[in-house]
Amino acid sequence: MKAALLQLNSSDDPQENLRTVSGLVENAAEAGATFVLTPEVTNCVSTSRTHQDEVLDVEEQDKMLAALRRVAARLDIWLLLGSLALKSGDEKRFINRSFLISPEGRIAARYDKIHMFDVSISETEVYRESDGYRAGDKAVLGVVDGEPVGLTICYDLRFPYLFRGLAKAGARILAIPSAFSPDTGKAHWEALLRARAIETGCFVLAPAQCGVHPASRGRQRKTHGHSLAVDPWGRILCDGGEAPGVNLVDLNMSEVDDARRRVPSLTSEQFYTKA
Repeated sequence: MKAALLQLNSSDDPQENLRTVSGLVENAAEAGATFVLTPEVTNCVSTSRTHQDEVLDVEEQDKMLAALRRVAARLDIWLLLGSLALKSGDEKRFINRSFLISPEGRIAARYDKIHMFDVSISETEVYRESDGYRAGDKAVLGVVDGEPVGLTICYDLRFPYLFRGLAKAGARILAIPSAFSPDTGKAHWEALLRARAIETGCFVLAPAQCGVHPASRGRQRKTHGHSLAVDPWGRILCDGGEAPGVNLVDLNMSEVDDARRRVPSLTSEQFYTKA
């Protein structure tokens, strides 16, 4: 399988972002990718809830989702929209939702981000994702060319039981699209991604947002970049650096079986009483 991780610097303008993403998806397919992945909040990076309320849509009316479903069908590729920010339709909070789109343009799986990014990194960098977004409550497996893919989003990365559960349910690839903060990204991004791959014996594919994001309203966000693909032994296969672009990686799925045979941690766990 040849995968492509798209690294983006999305603005708060969904239409502008659609033009950018469509072009990069085309480039990835022309380079031979059959599975293309985009980062978290591909359609709109914004810190302004007012602006989001003006430019976001419910799933059924989202123009990026509709357009990229057509692109996937035309190019005959699997496409993971790492996440779109969407209106929920039944409450004021939004939804942070991944979409796995088939080569026929069908929505093959949906996943709503479970773990909300509610953190105080410093006095000037505070996030309360749960104020604006409704959390999901269901782990989701998709299937790409016969290979089960565990769907997660960004802050989920810090909760290893989710990834172990997905692997034990059959996942051989873990998708972790993100918009990681620069401070936590520098300290933890690579270490956590490699750990999730090693713990589960899965390939990890983590397309990321990068740079300073243009904003027409509210403060600008900064994100870490460094989209990473990691093999089941914990080796880094590609690093997207700090600029937008397409990062290609070949996945030899037999490496999943090899890693799990060498270190069978998914099947050798022991139960114990709590301390």
